[in-house]
Amino acid sequence: MSARPCLVLPLLALCLCAAPQLAGATPGTAAVAASPVEAFKTAFLDAYWRQNPDMAVAMGNYRYADRLPAPDAVARKADLAFCDRWLRQLKAVDVPSLSAQDRIDLALIRNELEGNRWALTTFRSFEWNPTQYNVAGGFDLLLSTEYAPLETRLRTVAKRLKGVPAYYAAAKASLGKPTLEHTAMAIAQSRGAEGVFGPDFIQKVEGSKLSPVEKKALLAAALQAQRAIAGYRAFLQGLESRLKTGGARPFRVGKELYEQQFTYAIQGDCNGEQLYRRALVDKEKLLVKMDELATQLWPAYFGAEPAPADRLERIGRMIGKLSAKHVAADQFMTEIRRQLPILERWVTEHNLVELDPTRPLEVRETPAYSRGIGGASFDGPGPYNPSAKGFYNVDPIEGTPEQKESFLREYNDYTLQVLNIHEAIPGHYVQFLHANKSPSLVKAVFVNGAMAEGWAVYAERMMLESGYGGNSPEMWLMYSKWNLRVVCNTILDYGVHVQGMTEAEARQLLVREAFQEETEFKEKWHRVQVSSVQLSSYYAGYSAIRELREDVKARRKDRFDLKAFHEELLGYGGAPVRFLRELMLP
Repeated sequence: MSARPCLVLPLLALCLCAAPQLAGATPGTAAVAASPVEAFKTAFLDAYWRQNPDMAVAMGNYRYADRLPAPDAVARKADLAFCDRWLRQLKAVDVPSLSAQDRIDLALIRNELEGNRWALTTFRSFEWNPTQYNVAGGFDLLLSTEYAPLETRLRTVAKRLKGVPAYYAAAKASLGKPTLEHTAMAIAQSRGAEGVFGPDFIQKVEGSKLSPVEKKALLAAALQAQRAIAGYRAFLQGLESRLKTGGARPFRVGKELYEQQFTYAIQGDCNGEQLYRRALVDKEKLLVKMDELATQLWPAYFGAEPAPADRLERIGRMIGKLSAKHVAADQFMTEIRRQLPILERWVTEHNLVELDPTRPLEVRETPAYSRGIGGASFDGPGPYNPSAKGFYNVDPIEGTPEQKESFLREYNDYTLQVLNIHEAIPGHYVQFLHANKSPSLVKAVFVNGAMAEGWAVYAERMMLESGYGGNSPEMWLMYSKWNLRVVCNTILDYGVHVQGMTEAEARQLLVREAFQEETEFKEKWHRVQVSSVQLSSYYAGYSAIRELREDVKARRKDRFDLKAFHEELLGYGGAPVRFLRELMLP
């Protein structure tokens, strides 16, 4: 569970950047460039938005929102030319003479361009990942975000709709030998994509002030879009049937691609193998601590019954006992909403980080078009429309009674609190509040995945360190189980994609050694099949932030202030932690 995982998308979508002078822009973003490097950044960002209009919408830039380019070979050639052109221009910049802030901004731009170039020429997921072809998100944002009057937004939607049939025709032509796992997920998501143009859309159109002629044309275009999506799904279903008999691409990316993707996505101080080895060490440390807590708690819950001699069984029995405390399935969303004000009060009263109650947060069911990877996530507004809603997405609890019980045991009374800290307060939601205020537009929108997930995981521990949960051994044991999930995410990710870990070996790791419920194991096994590297971002960012905090504390000594550290860290937007180290420990 995370901020919307994006590494299952083409690498082109990993980082987003922004352009000046647009509706809803933050103060000062349209100012005339004050220096050559600022002029360069302004020109690049504006060109980037024109090149990537769908990404622009996601960041609150609606200038090019009426465009929906077809993802065909022509577009990919243009994307590659864009990367090459701006990389050449970067070489002409006198980087050593720049301030640290500007050097980091240019490093982020360079990583984006080089990573996108690698995605287009080497990773080539456009050939094997059908889930990256999905128009629903952009349309949903335009329809649900009140950045302009409804009629204005509907006219923009009408223009974009004209491109949907060509979009899916290009998608079909682009796919070569997909993986079965991505194909199945794309089929499921396409059903949700059709729903974006369903009854709610029709009601919006009919209730608007558009002319009858406009309404008729818009509804007809939406029907054509639904047919194009349904045609794509039928194409995928036929493809899936053929692939089941042989010829599907393996979902494992292999060591070479994994390490290359790791470099561009994580931007850390180590490679994938080194992080994996660190995770193995921390896994053992966590198990030692968890055993101490389980042993301490045993008499209170099991009385005179002897504790099992096996360490994993001992810990597992104790976790099993505590996991039985959970809400009913029909109260899950209600409980999430109930807890958020409690977390807000705790953060404020304990002076941990500044909040902004004017920024809306909505807990909602995950849109059907984006389900299938992670049971919860956070979608935050971009810096050009920071007052738009942030969405805490929660997948519906489905399945048999046994499956629902398994899910609720995983997200029990203890760990559900940790989930809310991670996704909302003071995790991703608060992170977006601060990132959107960053004086560096590049850092605000080139959000590094390891920094984002690292902060959310760090926030979990930071809250417990502040006394949240009463410092009870029960809360610390269940938090430790949750933190073990983070460590095992990395072991699973590297183990599966590089070392060929089997499903049985993954079950041993997650269920036996990390005490996860069956539903959580199945979700994580699916997730590792349809993503690579993203599962490693949690541990990579968390461990880097904790190390940075201790180093800053040692440097500043009596001058160290925890809240000031948090706000300084978040104030740089989403820059990778290794760059934050350079800025905070000059």
